[in-house]
Amino acid sequence: MNRSGDLQDTKCYQQIQSQLGEAEKIHQTADNVLYYLSTQPSYYSVVIEQLGRHSMNRGNGWRRIVIEKPFGHDLASARKLNSETHEVFPEEDVYRIDHYLGKETVQNILAFRFGNGIFEPLWSRNYIDHVQITAAESIGVEGRGGYYQEAGALRDMIQNHLLQVMATVTMEPPGVFDADNVRDERAKLLRAIRIMNPDEVPLYAVAGQYGPAKIGGQEVPGFRQEEGVDPNSQTDTYAAATFFVNNWRWAGVPFYIRSGKRLPKRVTDIAIQFNAPPLAMFQQETRLGPRSPRPNLLILRIQPEEGISLRFLSKSPGSGMRVRPVSMDFSYGSSFGERSPSAYETLLVDAMAGDPTLYTRQDMVEASWQVVQPILDAWRNSKFDFPNYEAGTWGPKAADEMLARQGHVWRIP
Repeated sequence: MNRSGDLQDTKCYQQIQSQLGEAEKIHQTADNVLYYLSTQPSYYSVVIEQLGRHSMNRGNGWRRIVIEKPFGHDLASARKLNSETHEVFPEEDVYRIDHYLGKETVQNILAFRFGNGIFEPLWSRNYIDHVQITAAESIGVEGRGGYYQEAGALRDMIQNHLLQVMATVTMEPPGVFDADNVRDERAKLLRAIRIMNPDEVPLYAVAGQYGPAKIGGQEVPGFRQEEGVDPNSQTDTYAAATFFVNNWRWAGVPFYIRSGKRLPKRVTDIAIQFNAPPLAMFQQETRLGPRSPRPNLLILRIQPEEGISLRFLSKSPGSGMRVRPVSMDFSYGSSFGERSPSAYETLLVDAMAGDPTLYTRQDMVEASWQVVQPILDAWRNSKFDFPNYEAGTWGPKAADEMLARQGHVWRIP
């Protein structure tokens, strides 16, 4: 049954109530209802208030609400939306959806870390040099210029998706694998991320915006030439940041996160680079002279091909001790031979089952906004010389310089 209507009109909710009553009689739903707010964010408060006004948050069965991102536009608005939501629904009935947490590889991080004795002992500053999290898109705004102009890459990707991925990679092991314990540890990690002061933002955060270019023989417009975009827009279509975690396990380890549009390819992955051996015993001959082999690298591929890859050194065939990097690869598709459920399928089934493990909680949302708020404040008061990277490239030069100051370089996926 479908029903269209004005979300600000009382009659719309009366009609929905009538339909829910019919559905209960036909399908024997036990009066259980899951509301899914896939609307413009400006309507979240309106819909929640109306649901409460019509007592649609109460019934003989459970009443749960799924709220799409973005949950707020900044820290203050996120706190306000949380307060308005809790006036109608208790926290245990609020499901803030982040589809990245429903992806198989992101879920598999927990199994990979806590189900295997091989890697968990190495999962700390003692063995890991740095971590890179990349979410790259080859497309532009695809007709969504008006929306994207108000959001930008930092809000659209890093504040929610990628900080949640980072928390999943770095959280402490939960004492028991259940929703409360898993989310407690993820929230604890988010609160441990060091908050930048204003003077640090230029050193540890980079904004970018793509300009026009020719890709594959075709002219590609810059962001400012996209439909619905201000020709003087200061919106970031690329954002990169360096985060540090102030806890015993990760002190001093940089976490580099980047996301952007109009990059060379569509890929999302997590690259964990381990420390080099204490003695460079095997040198590689290059045209620039001998150099140490590349460090061990563990890559968790989230999309487009989900899997895990481990890079290590092996001796090349023949005489002499010449080594080169090789990889062991695990692919979901070839290993399991069946279609994985989509992230949204997984998450919506969990919401109906009352399992919030893969959903973000109030304190997690506010903690992630606290992390990016100083960057948002600094960028709001800055005027960037945009565009600063061509469409089809890996982003602005300043992002490379950010890593170079730490002695690192971006990995090319």
